Amino acid sequence: MRDRLLHLLFVLAVLSLFLIPAFSLFSMRQVQELAVTLSLSALSFLLLVLTVLTGASSIWRDVERRYTFSVLGLPVSRADFVLGKFFAIALLLAVVAVVLAAGSFVAIKIAVSVYPADIPVNWLNFAVAVCFDYLKYVLLLSLAFVFSAVSTSFYLPFLGAIAIFMAGSASQEVYEFVTGSAGKDFAPLARSVVKLVYYVLPNFAAFDLKPQAIYALPLVPGTLLLTLLYFVCYTGIMLSLAVWSFSRRELS
Repeated sequence: MRDRLLHLLFVLAVLSLFLIPAFSLFSMRQVQELAVTLSLSALSFLLLVLTVLTGASSIWRDVERRYTFSVLGLPVSRADFVLGKFFAIALLLAVVAVVLAAGSFVAIKIAVSVYPADIPVNWLNFAVAVCFDYLKYVLLLSLAFVFSAVSTSFYLPFLGAIAIFMAGSASQEVYEFVTGSAGKDFAPLARSVVKLVYYVLPNFAAFDLKPQAIYALPLVPGTLLLTLLYFVCYTGIMLSLAVWSFSRRELS
């Protein structure tokens, strides 16, 4: 909460919400769609920046400044320390997501009032899209904590989280390309490697519900439930790895 960089990002987020109605007016026929797209994109980008910065620096900074020794000197286990840091940052992301979603609601209302659309905004879809976007970055946060628990510098968690996010966001498209008709030209070993990497990496594309929010497409409850189950399992495994790694780490 005392990090000035987070304050700067939050101010920029609020300013971006005021710019959304202005930029949406550049599309005379799809003002509503563009406003929803810009709102969700801005929210997603800011959550990504917050997740990477806080997840990569949280444990490392406490170890570097020797805050960890004073905390672990209390009746607090290393598992409690890691999980406490994780849920604190997850709560911060939740607060930021709620505030930005509320600001996006106002920005979209202003944009739509100028050029009303034939199909009104489905606010339930918008709220679900924001919730699953938040879950996506909590999952990324757990991965950043795995790197941070074993790293002695800021760069490995920071760059590792960004690399996994980029790979996990594109893994679904690569998998469909390789397993489709175009992938018949690939060697069997190459296809097997792609499939293995696809199942190991987090599938961030499963959490993307922007089309449903933008075009008011129907939500599939079964798919949402499976995605939620995937989030719980994957995040639980990553947190277990982070706790196990930090418990075996030598602090000096």
